[in-house]
Amino acid sequence: MNENERIKKEVISVLRQIYDPEIPVSVYDLGFIYDVAVENGNVKIAMTLTVPGCPLHQMITKQVEQGVRAIGGVKDVEVALTFDPPWTPDRITEEGKKLLRSYGYRI
Repeated sequence: MNENERIKKEVISVLRQIYDPEIPVSVYDLGFIYDVAVENGNVKIAMTLTVPGCPLHQMITKQVEQGVRAIGGVKDVEVALTFDPPWTPDRITEEGKKLLRSYGYRI
């Protein structure tokens, strides 16, 4: 595994530890992460939220940036928030669906 692959694996691990404040599932398992690109220690993350007007968008993107910045070998982090394409529940991972069902959500 090269350095970029190692960092990407750690980024995903960090993203699985950052939870939506209203739904007890990680931003990764909710399908908010559209892309993670790593090049020479520079990380670019394309992500979304359930709705464009989410009042917690700054808090969530800041948690993502800070969490990824703490990974060894990361030089810079860019978090790009996008709503194209719009998020849908189809993006939720199987792990996320399992967690949501355990909390009583019908998915």
